[in-house]
Parts: sequence; C-alpha cells; structure tokens
Amino acid sequence: MSKIESELDEKDQVREVALKSSRAVVRMSGSLMRGVHTGQRNPTALAELKDEVMSLGSLLRSNPDLTCAGYVETAFQEYAELGIVTSILDNGDVPVPEDLGVSSTVYLLALGDSVGELRRLSLDELKAGRVDRANSFLEKMEDIFTALMRFDYPDALVPVRRKQDIARSLLEKTRGDVAVATSAQKLQDKLEEVLKKS
Repeated sequence: MSKIESELDEKDQVREVALKSSRAVVRMSGSLMRGVHTGQRNPTALAELKDEVMSLGSLLRSNPDLTCAGYVETAFQEYAELGIVTSILDNGDVPVPEDLGVSSTVYLLALGDSVGELRRLSLDELKAGRVDRANSFLEKMEDIFTALMRFDYPDALVPVRRKQDIARSLLEKTRGDVAVATSAQKLQDKLEEVLKKS
C-alpha cells in the first residue's frame, strides 16, 4: 500500500505540473496567434513556447497515460495549430506532425482548427482589398478540407467528424465572401477602364 501511495503521490505531482504547463502552452499559443493576425509576431515568445512544449513532452514521457488527459491534448492542439498557420504564412506549406513534435491525432485535430484561422486571414485580406491573397488562403482551406475528408473513423479513435463539419461550413462561407469580393473587384476594374477611355 505504501508503494502504491508513493507512486500515486508522484503521479499527482506530475499531473499538477502538467496541468500548469498545459495552461501556459494554451495561453502562449493564443497570444502568439493573436500576434499573427495583428502582424505583431514575437520570435522570443515563440522560442519560449517551444521550450515549454518540449518540457511538457519530457515530463509526460515518464507518465504517458497523462498524455491522453484532455488538458494536455488541448495544449498540444493549440501549439500545433499555431505551427500549421505560421508555416503556411512563412513557407506556403503545411508541416508534418514530426516537424511539430505532436501525435498524428493531435495534428489532425489542429489541422481542422487551422481552417478557422485561415478564414480569419482571408477575411483580413478582403478587408484590405487584397482579393488574390484572400483567394490563396481559401485555396489552402480547400486543400486542408480535402485532406481532412480522407479520415472516416469513429470518434473513439479520433474525433475528427465535428472538425470536418465546421471546416465545411467555414469553407462555404469563405468561398461566398471571396466570390463576392472577386466580382466587386472585376466590376471596379471595368469601371476604371471605362472612365479612363472617356
């Protein structure tokens, strides 16, 4: 009984540290994502986030059963979502799970969430009158949605269906927004052409 009690005490301490670390990862990821949208990216904060994620991963290696705790998975998903979005912005491509150091399941769920962030980026471009750039984000959304739709597994294995439904809805809305903006831009271009001739 003493041995079991000692093991559980140690696990409880690890759980408390993992919970605190997970909260920090979620908070830092959210802050950095806001920076992505406002154009105020912070490389120092990103390095701190990566260190925190590595520390959390190291902590969980000795207690792998805690990896499946909801708060840990949420933290890794937020981190992976940030990694996916920043990679699209910086490299024009989506990283693989190994690049981010997350499991395939976490990666897949983060990929689904990234569609919402890409919609926001697309809308920001539309507001600024950059229809071509908005369309490029729409294309990335379409690519991600197509990739997500390859996965048809029970929620007990990977709860991706809800992410697929949300991604579909966001994609349709963004298609409509980009189509309206494209038509408006074409009309504006024609009006300017006519005015130049007259």
